[in-house]
Amino acid sequence: MDLGEVAALIAAIAFAMLVLILVLPILRLRHTVDAATRMINDVNERTAPLLGEVDITVRNVNTALDQVQTSLDGVNLQLAKVDTMTNHAQSITANVANLATIISAAAASPLVKVAAFGYGVRPATAARRHAETEREVRDTIRQQQRGRRRGRG
Repeated sequence: MDLGEVAALIAAIAFAMLVLILVLPILRLRHTVDAATRMINDVNERTAPLLGEVDITVRNVNTALDQVQTSLDGVNLQLAKVDTMTNHAQSITANVANLATIISAAAASPLVKVAAFGYGVRPATAARRHAETEREVRDTIRQQQRGRRRGRG
């Protein structure tokens, strides 16, 4: 055996030892890959029904959202009607206030005049009564004085 053959034999033995050393981790790796493959297949089997249920749930949510949107559209229409009614009520209230102001001004002016006339008539009537009373007292005093003069004379 020459030197090249010995080197080839050492290389062959080293390669065989390397293969023997790597066989165990490769076998373990194979078991790990098989377990991972089984787990992925199991997850796929379980995920498909879940995705179907999620799809049904999303459809139900979309249906509910469509119903809510329809309800909100109805509410918005009703709010627009209420807004219109509020504007009309505000306009009516303003008209009534203006009418009340006009009526108040129209009624207040004659009422003020009547009240002022009544206020002026009272003192005038009182003064007239007072003047009549004074006249009667003066007449009575004059008659008494005349009666005394006649009684003396």
